[in-house]
Order: sequence, then C-alpha cells, then structure tokens
Amino acid sequence: MARVRCAWVGPDPLYVAYHDQEWGVPVRDDRVLFEFLILEAAQAGLSWITILKRREGYRRAFHGFDPQRIARYKEKDVNRLLADPGIIRNRAKIEAAIKNARACLDLIAETGSLDRFLWQFVGGKPKVNRWRTLKEIPAETPESKAMSKELKRRGFGFVGSTICYAFMQAVGMVDDHILSCFKRQGRGRSRRSSRDR
Repeated sequence: MARVRCAWVGPDPLYVAYHDQEWGVPVRDDRVLFEFLILEAAQAGLSWITILKRREGYRRAFHGFDPQRIARYKEKDVNRLLADPGIIRNRAKIEAAIKNARACLDLIAETGSLDRFLWQFVGGKPKVNRWRTLKEIPAETPESKAMSKELKRRGFGFVGSTICYAFMQAVGMVDDHILSCFKRQGRGRSRRSSRDR
C-alpha cells in the first residue's frame, strides 16, 4: 500500500525525500538553521523544488553555509555568486545572505546560539498542529510574525512573516504534516548536524 503524504509533495524524488526525511523534523544545529534561513529567503517568489534542485549548488557556493566565511564576502564574491548557475542569481537575495550572515554572528555573540534564539518563538519545543487539509494551514502565525519582527530588528533581510513560517515548518518548530500523512505516525529524530544528513 502506497504511503499517504502531504498533498504539496510532488513526484520528484528530491521532494519526496525532503518531505519524508526533513520537513517538520526538529533542527537544533546552528549551521543547519542558518542554511534554512538562506534557502527560505532564496525561495521567495519561487517553488521549493527549484531551491531543492540547487541546494548542493548553494552549499558549494556559500562555503557550506558557514556564516563566518559568508560574513567576510566582498563585492568580488557577490559577482562570483551572480555568475554561478548552481544558485538563484538574484543580487538582492545574495546580498541578503551576506547581510544575514553578519546579523547571525552578532545574534550568536549576544544570545549564545541561533538555536536558543529561534526556538524561543515556540517555547523551545515543536508546536504540533492537527490539520486535516492543506487549506487549513496558515501562511503566517503570531509566532512567525514575532520572529520576523525581531529578525528584521536585528538586521536580517528576506525574513517576512510568511518566509519565517515556512522556515518554522522546515526546521520542525511546527509540525504541519496533515493528519492523514504517514509522518504523523512518528516524528523522527532531531537533525543535530548537517553531516548527519
């Protein structure tokens, strides 16, 4: 019998693997959290499968999403990225990634970790919703609005409340798998490190 999945999952094996292994699984690793902040910003106006197909390109082009490396990028790096077909070549999104790396380092210096800061918006543990259909799932919530407001205040870009909610779904701060999805039978383990994936 075929597994029942959330209806947004397309037939592409990348999409299926992402849904089955990552989406909604709690992430506590700062590097992976930063990766998803960059990828969700890159997705703005595009489909998620477009980003998934370029994910390895992003990892290569952005030095494994190391915020310390990215924070030191100069105009020559922006030009290098604008010429890289493995990523979304949008100047505003590229410049936001660099800006966000710098803001991320400032945030970590102040609060101790990206993990601790971001997870405070859901009280430190996943919020498990009980949606029956995709139509019930909101595009934003009070928590994503609060996250967006605070990230913007701290100098982050491309972190609107809708992007923040997609981020929260991706990193398991909220579990929005619909009730009929096989993933509701077991949440899986936390993703502690990008090397574990």
